[in-house]
Amino acid sequence: MGSLNNGGKKFVRRNERLKAGSDISIGGALDILRSNLNAKDERPTTPLGHGDPSPFSCFRTTHVADDALSNAVKSAKFNSYAPVGGILPARRAVAEYLSRDLPYTLSADDVCLTSGCRQAIEVIISVLSYPGANILIPKPGYPHYDACASSNNLEIRHFDLIPERAWEIDLEAVEDLADENTVAIVVINPGNPCGNVAETAKRLGIPVIADEVYGHLTFGSNPFVPMGVFGSTVPVFTLGSISKRWLVPGWRLGWLVITDPKGYLKEAEVVGSIKQYLNMSNNPASVIQGAIPQILENTEEDFFENTICLLRQALDICAEEIKEIACITLLQKPEGSMFVMVKLDTSLLEDISDDMDFCIKLAREEKVIILPGIVLGLKNWLRITFSIDPPSLKDAMERIKSFCQRHAKPQ
Repeated sequence: MGSLNNGGKKFVRRNERLKAGSDISIGGALDILRSNLNAKDERPTTPLGHGDPSPFSCFRTTHVADDALSNAVKSAKFNSYAPVGGILPARRAVAEYLSRDLPYTLSADDVCLTSGCRQAIEVIISVLSYPGANILIPKPGYPHYDACASSNNLEIRHFDLIPERAWEIDLEAVEDLADENTVAIVVINPGNPCGNVAETAKRLGIPVIADEVYGHLTFGSNPFVPMGVFGSTVPVFTLGSISKRWLVPGWRLGWLVITDPKGYLKEAEVVGSIKQYLNMSNNPASVIQGAIPQILENTEEDFFENTICLLRQALDICAEEIKEIACITLLQKPEGSMFVMVKLDTSLLEDISDDMDFCIKLAREEKVIILPGIVLGLKNWLRITFSIDPPSLKDAMERIKSFCQRHAKPQ
């Protein structure tokens, strides 16, 4: 078979930015860890590296979602292509669902449906990008923002979340980083004081991209406050999905919602650009869109409360087990989401060089997968997901404890 080569000139060159994006992705890191699993070890692999509790029976979605999807399929009304941005009943249902927590009412025109929250990220980053522009992204954060910014030649300027202050945004650093070419600030919510962020963004003259895929998954003393509440202060792009709250990440239904009562984004023609981008992209499955109104309108509060109860129980188990492991420290229990960030002290371990080395060897020796913090922008930190069934979590934490004891420096 001949090679694609013409006198030394290659016919094909790959896009190097795709490799760079994969290298900093959660999926890329998990692939590396899985490749180091010991096939001869008959123990089950425990996945504490990503927020997908759906394989565990205790985290089953509500029957309302099952019935809604079944009804949508059986109706045969959702077998055709969906319009760009989503079908009207689904967009209207998302607008009504989000408006429950806002001081104003969203309309279906404020909503674009996407294939999960990841596509919403890709859309908004692409729409806001232009030569010489930059974007403010938290560290630690979700690396898909970095990957999308990089692929769009958008300069990334990281601001710190301060672990000693419950991962509060360093707002002074944000003001120092921003300039006239800053297009937006990304905020992961729940997790940060929304009002302070809104006021800062207003002073800087930039919109807020609020990633609320974990919205309402809070179990501390502070209730969830959507960033859209402050839409009259600063324009807000809300990114969300049914993946986490309804425990169905594989259904791939998300949204990009604009909260902009004063019309700044419409004036800047951003809304039109979003629809133009979606014209070149794919829609979420029509049948999932068809199920959305029933899912959002009919899910009972008992289902959500049960999920929160399970997550709170799992977090307590995780936090108590961490106390017995000398080389990792949980500075503060989170009040939301499905994972904890813990600091790794490699000085207490004799043959572990950093967080990636720790996670690779842990996967190889104990068949437990956790995420190295470097993937999220924090070297020598670890992200441990606790959204699995309690017995499996206890077993995994015991394996981590055994691993750390085995690699501990002699005292």
